[in-house]
Amino acid sequence: MQKGLFAGAALIAALAATAAEAKWLRAETDNFIIYSEGSEKSLRDFAVTLQRFDATLRFRFRVPSGADGARLPIYLLARSEEVARLHSRPGSSVAGFYSPDSDGSFAVSNRENYGDEMGTPDSQQTLFHEYGHHFMKRYVTAAFPAWFVEGFAEYYSTVDFDKQGKALIGKPARRRAYGLIELPKLPVEKLLFERSGALKSGEQVEVFYGRGWLLTHMLYNDPARAGQLSAYLTAINAGTDPKQAATDAFGDLAQLDKDLNRYVGHPLSYRPTLEPIPVATNIRIAPLSAAEDALLPLRLERMSADEGSERMTKVRDNLKKLAVTYPGDAGVWFELASAEWALDKEGRDLAAVRAAIDKALAIKADHVRANVLLARLNAFELDAKGDYSAGAWRSVRQPLQLANRTDPDDPIPLYAFYQSFIDQRVRPIDIAVEGLGRAFALAPENVQVRISYAFALANKGDFDPAIKLAQSIAFDPHGSGGEGLLGQLEAIRDLSKAKSDAAAAE
Repeated sequence: MQKGLFAGAALIAALAATAAEAKWLRAETDNFIIYSEGSEKSLRDFAVTLQRFDATLRFRFRVPSGADGARLPIYLLARSEEVARLHSRPGSSVAGFYSPDSDGSFAVSNRENYGDEMGTPDSQQTLFHEYGHHFMKRYVTAAFPAWFVEGFAEYYSTVDFDKQGKALIGKPARRRAYGLIELPKLPVEKLLFERSGALKSGEQVEVFYGRGWLLTHMLYNDPARAGQLSAYLTAINAGTDPKQAATDAFGDLAQLDKDLNRYVGHPLSYRPTLEPIPVATNIRIAPLSAAEDALLPLRLERMSADEGSERMTKVRDNLKKLAVTYPGDAGVWFELASAEWALDKEGRDLAAVRAAIDKALAIKADHVRANVLLARLNAFELDAKGDYSAGAWRSVRQPLQLANRTDPDDPIPLYAFYQSFIDQRVRPIDIAVEGLGRAFALAPENVQVRISYAFALANKGDFDPAIKLAQSIAFDPHGSGGEGLLGQLEAIRDLSKAKSDAAAAE
């Protein structure tokens, strides 16, 4: 997620005013935790639709259904303008966004129901697009080229459901019409082989998204090209040169380009599933406590603000006021500690961070994330003193072990436990590496966890899975520095092989 600066006070006031008018509700499903104002019925309807969309993706990609250990939090704001302000794009109409945050992914959408001519709300399309990215990273182990990452998300963003609950898959992405019709075409060869990071302008990005969606739609829906996409992706993941994989699967690329240009002018077909998509009915909805209700807008603001920014300072200051109102709530003290910790070194008060953590843990000793933050604070202070002794670093790991015992399905304590050995400048013990693997299994969309796990595998000599993880980051169109990571791992692999060959030759 790209973040920027704006006057955070206005947003905080707007969100607080909205919260005063209507209380926040929390809905829990197998795969989501959804926060929303408004009526319980509208929230339940939204939860059913979202859970049904998840079930559709699981059905199409043969992913087993069931409850997630690390469910995705989703925040529903009243209007797109509020989402835009939160996303640092005031004055625009941002329908929603997704953040694979280092401390846990979350998504933000809105409750406006205006839609395109097909009746699908814009907010739903945006959320489905972003959840498509989340689903792909979490459940599909293959590495995909950038054009398909976006094409896939766009293709499934328009999924709708009829009154029987059947999924309508492949509806036109009408918001891509302008880029496809009015802007210069992006040749297929550039779409397939040019890194998305090379796109410089908003118009180029718009065309890239549109052509990626159109090509995905054609390959999924054109009977003449049945099986080509699967063959192409299989070859890519087998290590075949991308140009060779494309030529082998699609044939003449010039012809593919012509076919794609013609395809945009054809009526686009969509297909309903043969049977209704089943959806779990165990949706639990409850209002938040008074403290949680007041805290939620500030938590969302804290998670969306840039670290060290003036906006974060305003959040910290408002959390101080909230702590006076709700001194007995551990969540308020944790958020205050987190906001203080997120300030830059010049503005951060470490004593205030520790004091707020102590207050949170005095109220709730097993508060998972407060214990993680305590460990990070202890590690920071030990590093500042240059103390890397084993005894001292027990103070880092003890709260992490408590956090893990409290919630074994939270990936962040597991990742922090592994990272503590890196911060101590010692080799992670086997159980820490195993915990990192568990963290990756719980939250594969977390880039920091994925990168750490890739290097951990490489250090064990498991180069093939390590490089596969790096490839998935390198292909990411949202830019995660994956190309450099991939190069490093390939260099480590080549060096290891050279040493092995030299030893064998002696």
